[in-house]
Amino acid sequence: MTVEELKELAEKETARQKQYKHRITYCSAAGCASCGGGAVRDALAKTIKAHGMEKDVELAGTGCMGLCGEGPLVRIAGDGTLYQRVDETVAARIIDEHIVQGKKVTENLVDTTGPFFSSQVKIVLENCGNTDSEKIDDYIAAEGYDALAKVVTEMQPAEVVEEIRKSGLRGRGGAGYPTGLKWGIVRKAQGDQKYVVCNADEGDPGAFMDRSVLEGDPHRVLEGMAIAGYATGASVGYIYVRAEYPLAIERLRLAIKQAERLGLLGNRIFESQFNFRVDLRIGAGAFVCGEETALIRSIEGKRGRPRPRPPYPSEKGLWGAPTLINNVESYANIAPIIRKGSAWFASIGTPKSTGTKVFALAGKIRNTGLIEVPMGIPLRKIIFDIGGGTPEGTTFKAAQTGGPSGGCIPAEALDLPVDYESLATVGSIMGSGGLIVMDSTSNMVDVAKYFMEFCVDESCGKCVPCRVGTVHIHGILQKISEGRGTTDDLALLEELCEMVKETSLCGLGQSAPNPVLSTLRFFRNEYTELVTTPDGYVPAGTTTEQSPTR
Repeated sequence: MTVEELKELAEKETARQKQYKHRITYCSAAGCASCGGGAVRDALAKTIKAHGMEKDVELAGTGCMGLCGEGPLVRIAGDGTLYQRVDETVAARIIDEHIVQGKKVTENLVDTTGPFFSSQVKIVLENCGNTDSEKIDDYIAAEGYDALAKVVTEMQPAEVVEEIRKSGLRGRGGAGYPTGLKWGIVRKAQGDQKYVVCNADEGDPGAFMDRSVLEGDPHRVLEGMAIAGYATGASVGYIYVRAEYPLAIERLRLAIKQAERLGLLGNRIFESQFNFRVDLRIGAGAFVCGEETALIRSIEGKRGRPRPRPPYPSEKGLWGAPTLINNVESYANIAPIIRKGSAWFASIGTPKSTGTKVFALAGKIRNTGLIEVPMGIPLRKIIFDIGGGTPEGTTFKAAQTGGPSGGCIPAEALDLPVDYESLATVGSIMGSGGLIVMDSTSNMVDVAKYFMEFCVDESCGKCVPCRVGTVHIHGILQKISEGRGTTDDLALLEELCEMVKETSLCGLGQSAPNPVLSTLRFFRNEYTELVTTPDGYVPAGTTTEQSPTR
């Protein structure tokens, strides 16, 4: 395919869509599909056919529309009307009343001018809810693969790396390492063969950001990986995605075939000397394989266990070759940066944390879903404006970011800017983007115990501090929660946490104590009350009014 042919295909698809009087998009991501999305799609199609409007109305299955807790969701593209909690009856009414009669189904309307939508800035998620997840032509009509065409035909690899560096993009997998710097190291590394890897092994409890992007906009990730391959000199890419994401896997496989068919992946891309192919590797669900050296071993067919660094993967990665590893969200930012420029991206967010961040908002919150906000946004705005606050009758207590590797942020830090540096000051991390909200019914000792139990189960067992230390930490938390703890146990708990944090081999063990340490720091009274007045224990889910001690 040539650049001219890409433009012609985009124009052809745009013209085809304009032939329809109405375009109706429905969420076909896993969340809405699990609560009746398939039946909604069928009811829409059936009613359209009953009215003989097949040539007037186009149906398109898109990615996550954000308001996951109110699905299934249906959008009328022409006027932007969004419907929530759609079932088969409501789906038929949408056609009968909205499309045929021009009257909206008011009972199921979503206020798209409210803070949930108006407070967001969509870069990674700009196509989710708009383009058909399974049609490459739809992606191309939305400027898809324009960025790849630009870098291959107009830019040198070093120029691409410099553009990403100037954007200030930091890795969205958790550590926040400067993306452009990492690309530059791989580009300069010596090796006849280099690899690009997409880490889609999303394992944090409550996190579904990467899954949603892969289900809703798989070509965006493929385009980002191809641009990374061109910039670093790599010719092969791997997407490591967990087997628990069957829909994401299905759509990735389809997207790869479509891109190969059009010559957007494979040999001589845009009639240049650049060759790049992408393969999938399916993970078995081991949380530790989110760590890059364990991920590399798993792709190679070995047991997924981390190794000491250096050497780093950028110098010696897959099969000993220089390897670039970024996560799904990082690659999804690449095409917009190339299209719109590094200065545009750097103008969003904060000077040290540029761009946006996608969060999976879950827990004790009214608006559960997928959101994308500018870096530096106050936590209060996320919780109360976008999230709608905690359920009626409760108050906000804490927000946990970073999954098992993160910490719990208390109510007194609600005005904290959500960026890499600010979160570190309260003992938490950005992580991949899980954000779990806890209210006044939550017991923080239980919260710490839950995440430690997760780490115990997911430890690969290679190093003693993580293998043994996490078990002992969990045992002490169990003892305290049962009212059998002592003040000596609290002292030992802190000592063990510091030891595991400082001596573990990889990021799993090094960050496993974070939820414990942050709850000890901000909610120590809940620990001491259990130690001094064990009868006052409040199990998670019990309201404060039910206990005379709280």
